[in-house]
Amino acid sequence: MSFFKGFKYAFCGIIRCIKNERNMRFHTVAALYVLIFARFFGFSRGEYSLLLLTIGAVMAAEAINTSIEELCDRVCTSQDSRIKRSKDAAAGAVLILAFFAAVIGVVLFSDPEGWIAALGYYTGSPWRMAMLGVLSVLSVLFIVLVPKKKGRK
Repeated sequence: MSFFKGFKYAFCGIIRCIKNERNMRFHTVAALYVLIFARFFGFSRGEYSLLLLTIGAVMAAEAINTSIEELCDRVCTSQDSRIKRSKDAAAGAVLILAFFAAVIGVVLFSDPEGWIAALGYYTGSPWRMAMLGVLSVLSVLFIVLVPKKKGRK
């Protein structure tokens, strides 16, 4: 039974990270939009695999960064240059990965025909356009308004 408890704890950690970290909410929303628009580009299995691996790597790095920050804040409540360097390095690792994920996205999503297909799909139906608009508003609200953790440094 402890095997399944491990999954429960992992999912709780993911949910906690999404609830408490604005950057994780941003990455979650970005991943959603990437997956929504990917269907218009006719990606191969390899390209979809790269896309999923990239999404997973960025989100995992954000979770590890959050873990490092939480641990550092627990270990040292005062200003400490070593703690700052550790937290900065973890945040830098996420930035490096996110930058190269964006480069991969530009490479994969550079086909104008895919964008034309997506535009035609959404503008071809008022309901689809409305749903995309509602999703966009909800996405911004999710990123910005979900309560942040109190007492962060």
